[in-house]
Amino acid sequence: MPGIEKLPIEETLEDSPQTRSLLGVFEEDTAAISNYCTQLYQAMQRIYDAQNELSAATHLTSRLLKEYDKQRFPLGGDDEVMSSTLQQFAKVIDELSSCHAVLSTQLADAMMFPITQFKERDLKEILTLKEVFQIASDDHDTAINRYSRLSKKRDNDKLRAEVVEDVYTSRKKQHQTMMHYFCSLNMLQYKKKTALLEPLLGYMQAQISFFKLGSENLTQQWEDFLGTIGTSVQNVRREMEEEVGQMQQTIQQMERSCDPLYAPCDPDPAYSTVCRSLTRKQGYLHIRNKTGLVSSSWERQYFFTQGGNLMHQGRGEVAGGLVTDLDNCSVMAVDCDDRRFCFQVTSFDGKKVVTLQAESRKDCEEWIATINNISKRIYLSENAEELAARVNQSALEAVTPSPSFQQRHESMRPSSKGRSGRASSISSVGSEPSPALSVLSLDALVAPETPIQFDIISPVSEENLGQSKTAAQSGRRSNPFGESGDSTSEDSEDSILHQLFIVRFLGSMEVRTAESVDVISETMRQILAARAIHNIFRMTESHLLVTCDCLKLIDPQTQVTRLRFPLSSVVQCSSHQDNKRLFGFVLHPAGGRGDSRAVCYIFESNNDGEKICDSIGLAKQIAFHSEMDRKAVEKRKEQDKAKEKQQEELSKQRQIEKDLEEQSRLIAASSRPGNPPAPDGQFLVLSNSQSEDSDAGEEGKKQVSHNQMSPDVVIPPVRGDQ
Repeated sequence: MPGIEKLPIEETLEDSPQTRSLLGVFEEDTAAISNYCTQLYQAMQRIYDAQNELSAATHLTSRLLKEYDKQRFPLGGDDEVMSSTLQQFAKVIDELSSCHAVLSTQLADAMMFPITQFKERDLKEILTLKEVFQIASDDHDTAINRYSRLSKKRDNDKLRAEVVEDVYTSRKKQHQTMMHYFCSLNMLQYKKKTALLEPLLGYMQAQISFFKLGSENLTQQWEDFLGTIGTSVQNVRREMEEEVGQMQQTIQQMERSCDPLYAPCDPDPAYSTVCRSLTRKQGYLHIRNKTGLVSSSWERQYFFTQGGNLMHQGRGEVAGGLVTDLDNCSVMAVDCDDRRFCFQVTSFDGKKVVTLQAESRKDCEEWIATINNISKRIYLSENAEELAARVNQSALEAVTPSPSFQQRHESMRPSSKGRSGRASSISSVGSEPSPALSVLSLDALVAPETPIQFDIISPVSEENLGQSKTAAQSGRRSNPFGESGDSTSEDSEDSILHQLFIVRFLGSMEVRTAESVDVISETMRQILAARAIHNIFRMTESHLLVTCDCLKLIDPQTQVTRLRFPLSSVVQCSSHQDNKRLFGFVLHPAGGRGDSRAVCYIFESNNDGEKICDSIGLAKQIAFHSEMDRKAVEKRKEQDKAKEKQQEELSKQRQIEKDLEEQSRLIAASSRPGNPPAPDGQFLVLSNSQSEDSDAGEEGKKQVSHNQMSPDVVIPPVRGDQ
């Protein structure tokens, strides 16, 4: 006979949606079998009832034929032939009635009993197991939800132990019930064949026995056929017994081996290794769904990765649905709603954020590592897991040329061996430097005394104390965020260029040179390697505002300026050669360009690092041209002022010359021998004081000062006065 489909008992513990979908197919098949067997049972019941009715009717006919002689017909007479004939018919029919009675008994035993047992015992047993499995599954879901709501704080160990024990008991009960349920469904595939064949076999044997008295040939033909069917039924029954034995052994082995897997958390976190080379993963996670502006709910679903996509699938669903695209995405561990083992996946454009919760620390770290590998598109290669392992190993080895955090802090202590120790650690590494780094060593690029800063600390925090004291003396409130109330915001509003980008701060560190083209790439390498070694996944998200006079890091929620970088202090800006989402820029300290050291800031953007660098370069060009235009305007204004001053001096000189000419004419007129008399008989006297009161300037006064040596012209008195 053809092969029979079976439910895999080995996958009952995982309880994946694929297994549930296959279980649904078997349950649909069971429902179809139950419906069909009910209809077949009704049809066979009608045959049995009809046979009983036929037997009773035949017996009644025989009895009525025997009673023919006792009938009194008014018009009938004694007919011996008719009576004897009917008696013969009655005898034959009575024998047929006995045969029908025997046939009814055989139908009850060989046809109705097997199908009744299948319908009332086997099918009802499966329905009962289905209800028990559903109850166990619901209890397991309730226990898992209660366990996932446990707080991270270890305040009530007794409650936590009770919850873990509840999860253990419910998961074990669900697993055992599911295995027995699968076993019954697999047995049903065999029983349905015997349940259909045995009633028909009994029916045909009863009919052959019924007709055996009349037709030996027909009986012989049916006996050969029934012998073949009987052999097949015996083979199926024997195969079913062997399969039942194998399934019982599998159940016993699974119960022994799966006992440690019932606990939701890691049995021993110290010895549970995390596999970071995975490119595919599946399992149950809790997803956070927003139900309002500030409220949210958690739902447990089955998640799996398919190519570069994260998929989810609910129970009873045939196929999964897309959650988010993992290509060029970012993932990090987060603290969310007082829940443990949470991580967050952000799409490449930053528009979609998915928050998920795993059952254990190991599961959470494996999900983060898997999504990171998929984000780098490692799954597209032929040997994806080997490549992922090499990438993770290279990430761990990438920080080897640079000092560790402990070495960095030790190097800050006053010691004469700090620099030599660092140089020896670098020279011991057998890696080949890049062509640009072959000229400049790592010490020439990165300052060895400065550790890496992974969080944003405002540089004005030290100035806040002085500002608060000044504000307290003047009676004015100070801004706690380090923002001053000057006109810088007005200047930024008047700026020609305003571009806003979403960035995430990766880290910053002090560099010894700001002019090298490799200083940003070397800083990126050290910061990313340090994050990989110390498992730092958390990043501060901000809005980067690029204007023509400064760069601002703004808090996206409070709109408060976290950091402000003058555009004139930005020495260079560039993005990563391979990962275009990474970019950085180098700033000179507040002391000016005379200081040789600078600070390099590294950020991650939403796949537009080159665009941000181009925007900063455009802002510097606009600022440069604006400064050149301002200087040209100031120079033009100075030239115009010089021309106006020269014109004023020239006009004054002309006025002075004119006054001098007039003064000379008056002096010449006054020095003549006789003055014309006045109309009243007096003489006109021109004194030196009158000439000094003229409109001539100081220079004119100096020119005529020598005339004060000449005596005044005396006017004779009037005759009347004499």
